[in-house]
Amino acid sequence: MSLMSWLRSPRAAVQPKDGGRQITSSDDLADAIRHQSMSNAAGMPVTANTAMRVSAVYACVRLISGAVANLPLDIKERVSDEVRTNRQDLPLWNVVRRKPNSWQTPSQFKRMMQAHVLLRGNAYAQIVWSQGRVIGLLPLDPDRMKVKQLDDLSLRYTYRRRDGRDVRLAQSDVFHLVGLTLDGVTGVSAITYARETIGLSMAQERHGSTTFKNSARPSVVLQHPGKLGKEGLEFLRASLDEYRQGGESEGKALILEEGMSTNQLSMTAEDAQWIESRKFSRTDIAMFFGVPPHMIGDTEKSTSWGSGIEQQSIGFVTYTLEDHLTTWEETANRDLITDASVYARFNRRALVRGDIKTRTEHYVKMLQWGVYSPNEVRAREDENPRADGDVYYDPPNTAGNTDNQGGGRDDPENSP
Repeated sequence: MSLMSWLRSPRAAVQPKDGGRQITSSDDLADAIRHQSMSNAAGMPVTANTAMRVSAVYACVRLISGAVANLPLDIKERVSDEVRTNRQDLPLWNVVRRKPNSWQTPSQFKRMMQAHVLLRGNAYAQIVWSQGRVIGLLPLDPDRMKVKQLDDLSLRYTYRRRDGRDVRLAQSDVFHLVGLTLDGVTGVSAITYARETIGLSMAQERHGSTTFKNSARPSVVLQHPGKLGKEGLEFLRASLDEYRQGGESEGKALILEEGMSTNQLSMTAEDAQWIESRKFSRTDIAMFFGVPPHMIGDTEKSTSWGSGIEQQSIGFVTYTLEDHLTTWEETANRDLITDASVYARFNRRALVRGDIKTRTEHYVKMLQWGVYSPNEVRAREDENPRADGDVYYDPPNTAGNTDNQGGGRDDPENSP
C-alpha cells in the first residue's frame, strides 16, 4: 500500500488520550503533526485557533485588529512640498475605501489581515492588476503560503490551493504584511513565543471547568471500619456522584452509614485559589501583544504606562497601534503604489472621534491659530460648508500683532 493510499484509508488515525482525530489526507497529517509539535509544558497544544479560545488572546487580537479596521486609509498625493490632496480618482481608492474584493468590506479585510499578522506573524493578499493599477485584493491563508528569498534577493511566493495544487506568485503580485521579523523575510507570531503562557492559561481554564463540574468541593477520603463489598462500593460511588451533581442536593449534609468517616485531603481552600494565578497569565498575554491590561478587563494596578487609564490609552496608540499602522502604510506604498508622489496614510484623527471634548478642544485651537478654516472643521465632521466658512483667522499673540505695527487682526489691510 502506498503512503497516499494509507492516508486515504479511514483506519489511519492519530490516537492521543483525548480520543484522537481521523487522518484522511496529507494536509490532515501535516496539521496533526503541527498540532502535536506546538504542545507546551502544560500539555496543551497552542495554535492560532486554540489560542483564540483564551479570553485574553481574543481580547488583544480584537482590540488591535478592530482599531486598524476602523481607521480610514486615504490615498493622497504630494502636489508640492506644502500641498497634499486626496486621489479619489484612482482605482486603489475604491479598493481600500469601498470594495477590496467581491465579498468583503474594507473593515472586514483590514480586520482579518491584521488578525493574521497578530496570530501568524504574516498576512498575504493577491494583488489584482489592470493596466498598471490595483483593482482588487484577494486575501490568502497564511498557513498555505511559503516564502523563499532567491539568489537575486527577490521573493518567491508559493501558495497551496484548497485542491492541493501549488501556485507560484511573483513578488509584485502579493501584498505581504510582516510583523516582528528576525530574518527580514517573514514575521514571527506572538503565539510562538507566548506558547507557554497561553498553554498555562488554557490548562487553568480546563482545571477550573473540572473543578466547578464537581461543584468546586475539595475532595475527601471516606474511611470504613470494615470492608465494603463490590455491590456496596458501587452503591456508595453512585450516591456520591449524585450528591456532587448539586441540584436539589446542593447545601444538604452527606449522610454516611456503617460507621464511615471523612478526612480532608491535603488540598485546602487556599490551594483552590487558581483564579488568582490566572491574573498573572492574563497580564503576561497582554504584555506579549502590547495591550494595556485595563483594556482587556484587568483594572488592577493599572499604572504601567502612566498615572491613569487615559495615559495608558495614549501609550497604546503611541507604542502599539502606531507600529501596526506604519506597517500597513509602508507596505501599501511598496506593493500597491507605483507613483512616487502618491502615498497611503491612515486618518488618525478618527481615533478621537469618540471623545467629543478632546475633539472640540482640538478644533478650537486649530481655528484660533489659523490651521483650519470653519469649513475644514465642518468637513471633518461630515457637515456641509457655510458661505463664509473659508476664512483663516490670524494667530493670537504673535510678533507684529500689536497696536503700532501692521499685520495684526485689527489691521484693515489684513482683515478678512
